[in-house]
Amino acid sequence: MSDLTPQSETPTPTSDKITQAARETIYLCNFRVSVDGEWLCLRELNDISLTPDPEPTHEDPKDPIAIERLNLMNMAKLSIKGLIESALNLGRTLDSDYAPLQQFFVVMEHCLKHGLKTKKTFLGQNKSFWGALELVEKLTPEAGEITASVKDLPGLRTPLGRGRAWLRLALMQKKLSDYMKTIINRKDLLSEFYEPNALMMEEEGAVIAGLLVGLNVIDANLCMKGEDLDSQVGVIDFSMYLKDGGHSSKSAEGDGQITAILDQKNYVEELNRHLSASVNNLQAKVDALEKSNTKLTEELAVANNRIITLQEDVERVKEESSYQLESRKASRSDSAPDGQALGETRKQLKEETLLRLDVEKELEVQIGMKQEMELSMKMLEKDVCEKQDALVELREQLEDLRVINQQLSHKSQSVDAGSKHKSEAIARLEEKINQMTGTVKQMETSEKHVVKQARNLNLAAGRLLQLQQ
Repeated sequence: MSDLTPQSETPTPTSDKITQAARETIYLCNFRVSVDGEWLCLRELNDISLTPDPEPTHEDPKDPIAIERLNLMNMAKLSIKGLIESALNLGRTLDSDYAPLQQFFVVMEHCLKHGLKTKKTFLGQNKSFWGALELVEKLTPEAGEITASVKDLPGLRTPLGRGRAWLRLALMQKKLSDYMKTIINRKDLLSEFYEPNALMMEEEGAVIAGLLVGLNVIDANLCMKGEDLDSQVGVIDFSMYLKDGGHSSKSAEGDGQITAILDQKNYVEELNRHLSASVNNLQAKVDALEKSNTKLTEELAVANNRIITLQEDVERVKEESSYQLESRKASRSDSAPDGQALGETRKQLKEETLLRLDVEKELEVQIGMKQEMELSMKMLEKDVCEKQDALVELREQLEDLRVINQQLSHKSQSVDAGSKHKSEAIARLEEKINQMTGTVKQMETSEKHVVKQARNLNLAAGRLLQLQQ
């Protein structure tokens, strides 16, 4: 057991860390996600003083935690607004396969995970918001039905899966906003699960709880029996919140259109860079897990060899014990048994029995260690598969963003060409205006000359009249 103690203290990556790696795509420490109309934009922190965001903030504008909270609040605004508009346009009951609804649950999961306190377990560090959601049952008795339903659902093995199921049931009950307000108002209880600067402990959490009221106008019918809520990878799809520039180009002209397209292009490029960094980080974690898996395999082989050796020792002790018993029986059958030899035989038999018990205990310990190591290896293999799936999904999003980037580049080039054409037309018009100005000046000079000649003629006529008189 002592050989595996360092392994149990070392944090082992779990499925929660996959989503934690994916959530880094929106936690931009040098940029801030902001909503400008229906656009999703990035603003650099150095430019915040020049172009302030309309949302009131009390923290340092360069505080990374404050930026994360603001980013999550803006993403929640976009997700809730898009879900309500699309649901009303659709005009029917939503199901689990509806993409905006799936993205809403992913955004809510990131909001509830923000600032969670880390709890150490045998398999590493664990962060789950299920404990905070269980508080609703204590504060609102009618929420006990949802909690009981979640606990009775088959197939849910992790607190993360139970938390996801709770969110879906609360949405179907149209009580999600009320439950969120209930726990946000009790920050004394939430402090057990969240850090002081977490989203649920600040005013951004209250804003999101108020926005959730609008979801009461939609109907959702979600079936969770066939869903694998434990191993889902929650990655926010930013392409759903990027406005298409084709419609806006018809209504906006001039510099405003160029600025909007360039802002969106810069955002896509920055998001592309951060997704690439996330892919690299996940690839590095997968490599580290593979190395850890190899090391555990070697230790498992050593433990198996140790178990085989202990089993051989047990067999040997059994054979020696049986031999001692046979010797003892043979000595008893003799006519004159020696009392001293019998005592020594009993003492030796007792020692051999104690040794056998120690060996059996050690064998049981080694078997338990082997089972724990096999369980750890299975969970590590599951984590590796989940991380590979996350890598594939992130690469697909990266390719989609590259296509969007190319489309925006083409649109920017077409807008630049139109602007150049307008500039040339303006230059031609200015040249015509200059020519017309010169013509007007010549006509004014000619007019002055004619007026002067008329005056001279009037004077000459006056003199002729005087001479005639």
